[in-house]
Amino acid sequence: MNDPDVIVIGAGADGPAAAWKLATDHGLDVLILEAGAWHGNKNWPQPHADAGGTVSTDPADLDGKLLDEQFTHREADANDPTWGYLRVGPADHSRAPWFRNLHQNAFIWQISAVGGTSLHYFANHPRAYPYAIDTQDHWPISYEELVPYYQLNEEMTSTQQAPMTGKEEVFIEGATNAGYPLIDTKNVTETGWRPQANAVEVPGRETSNGQPLDADYEGSFSYDDGFRGDTLVGDHFQGSSTPVDAPVRDKARKSSNVSYVPPALDTNNDPTMGNVAIRPNAYVTNIETTGGPGSIEASGVTFRDSWSGQTQTVEADTVVLAGGCIESPRLYLNSGLPDDGWVGKGLTTHWFDWVVGVYDDETVAEINPEGEHMDPYVGQNSAVRFDKPGVGGMEDIGMSPGLVSYADYLFSQAGYSFDTPVDPDEPWDTRGYVVGEELKRRMSDYRQTKALLILTDDLPRQDNGVSLDNTFSDEHGAVPKVKWSPHPDDDAKRDELCRIAARIHKEAGAEHVHRCDWPPLLLHMQSSMRMGKVLDSNAEAKNVDRLFVADHSALANGLGGPNPTNTGQALALRTADKIASLYF
Repeated sequence: MNDPDVIVIGAGADGPAAAWKLATDHGLDVLILEAGAWHGNKNWPQPHADAGGTVSTDPADLDGKLLDEQFTHREADANDPTWGYLRVGPADHSRAPWFRNLHQNAFIWQISAVGGTSLHYFANHPRAYPYAIDTQDHWPISYEELVPYYQLNEEMTSTQQAPMTGKEEVFIEGATNAGYPLIDTKNVTETGWRPQANAVEVPGRETSNGQPLDADYEGSFSYDDGFRGDTLVGDHFQGSSTPVDAPVRDKARKSSNVSYVPPALDTNNDPTMGNVAIRPNAYVTNIETTGGPGSIEASGVTFRDSWSGQTQTVEADTVVLAGGCIESPRLYLNSGLPDDGWVGKGLTTHWFDWVVGVYDDETVAEINPEGEHMDPYVGQNSAVRFDKPGVGGMEDIGMSPGLVSYADYLFSQAGYSFDTPVDPDEPWDTRGYVVGEELKRRMSDYRQTKALLILTDDLPRQDNGVSLDNTFSDEHGAVPKVKWSPHPDDDAKRDELCRIAARIHKEAGAEHVHRCDWPPLLLHMQSSMRMGKVLDSNAEAKNVDRLFVADHSALANGLGGPNPTNTGQALALRTADKIASLYF
C-alpha cells in the first residue's frame, strides 16, 4: 500500500481495532506498521529465523495450524524475556532484545509482535469503574459516551462470563463468608465479587455430531471434529492457540491477532470498504511533519526494516500512535515533536501485589466435593474477581507451575521470608522470597494453592513516566528511560486490598497465607500520553495536528483498577470515528 489514508504505528491490542473501524465503517485505506514478528501467517513460516515476506493483505495468509506449531505450551518457550517467542525485541532471535533503561527493582513485561501484549494476557475484559471516568477532572469524556464502544468491543471479542472451576469455588466461599455480595452489572459502582468478564469463548458448545457438550462427553476435542471454544487448559500466558487446528479467527482466546486482524484483512475483499495492509518487522523511527513553527501536522512516517536495516518513508493524511505506553512517547520524543512537559509523564501501572493461600485437602474437598483439588492450571487463568471502587480490585489467578513458583514465591521486594518479620496484627503468615527446601515444600502443595492478584486504583503523577535516555541509543534512536514509584496513597490502597485478600483466603479455610510484596511490575501500563494533557478529547495531540494516539497510553488514569484491555480497545474504536469525522 503506497498511498494510505492512515498509518497506524503498532499492531498490539489497540492498533488493529482502530484500523478495522477505519476501513469497515469509514472506507479508509490503512497501513499498520508493526515492529515485531507475525505468528500464524504463511508469509512468515519461520518468523524468528528468516525475514520471510514484506506485507500481508489477504486473510487467506492466516494459518491456524502454523500458529499451533509456533505457539507451544511450554512456559520458557513463550515467556523467557530473552529468547521466548513472546518477548520485546526484533523478530530475528539471533539478536538481543531491545534495551529499556529501568534503574530500579522492577520488571517490564512487553511483547513485540502482531497482537502485542494481548498475546500473553488472561483475556480479562472488565470495564473501568464509572467513577474513575466521571468524577476525575482529567478525563475529558464521559463513561456514558464509552458504553456503546464497550458493547461493540465486547461483541468483537466474545466477552462473556468465564466458566468456573475448583479454584473459583474456593474464592466464592471465602468472599461470601467475608460478607461480600455478588455484583450483577458490568458497570460497577459497589463493592463485591463477580464472575470475570472474559474474552475467551466458552468450552465446547457442540460435539462432532452437533450436540451440546456435557460432562459425559468422551469424544474428540479436535476442531476438525466439531469442537469449539477453549478446553480450559490455562495456557493463556503462553499465547494460547486452542482449539488446535482451528483457523486463526476461530481460536478461542480473542487476542487482537484473533479478534481484529482477520476482519481487518477481510475488508480487502469487500469493494464497499477501505483496505488494510499489515507490515511486520517495521520499526518506525520518525514521525514526519509539515508546517511550523506554531502549527505543525503529521504527514507520514519513516520506518526501518528490522531484518535488512533499510529505511523507507511513507506519507499519509493522518498518523496514529499505537505502540504502547513506552514506545509511543519514545517515538514522539525521538521525532523532536513539541513537548509541553507532559509527554511520557503520568505513567500508571496498577500497583500490583500477590497474596497466596495454601489449603489442606479436606477443606477443598468440603467446598468442592467433586474436584477435591483446586488444580490451578485447570480452567481459565482468571474466572472470578473482587471490586472495590475507590480502592481497586483483585482477581483469582491460576497458572502453570513454573509461572506460579515465580509469581508466588520468587518476585518480592521484602527480602527472604525466613528473615522478614511479620507484624502480628497483619492477616498473612509470611512475606517475601521463599527459596530452597521451603520452596520445594510449598510447591509440593501446588494443586491446593491459589493466588489473588491485587490491582490498585492508581492516579497519574508527573514524576512517573518515560523519557529519553541521554546515554544509550540503538539503531532506532535514544532508548526509553522508564521510572515508576508508588505514591503513599497507592501504598495504602495496596495494603487495604492485601488485607481483604488475606481475609478471603482465611474465610475459605486457608491453612497458610503468604504475601509476596511484589516490586513494581510494569504490565498494565496506562496514561503516558493521556487525554486531558498530551491529547485533546478526540485523542489528537494538542501540539501536532493529524497525529492521534490509539493505545493504552491515551487513557487518563488507571481506570480505578480494572484490567485496561477492554477500555483501551473501546477508546481506540472511538478514536477511529473521531479521525474520520475530523479529516475525511
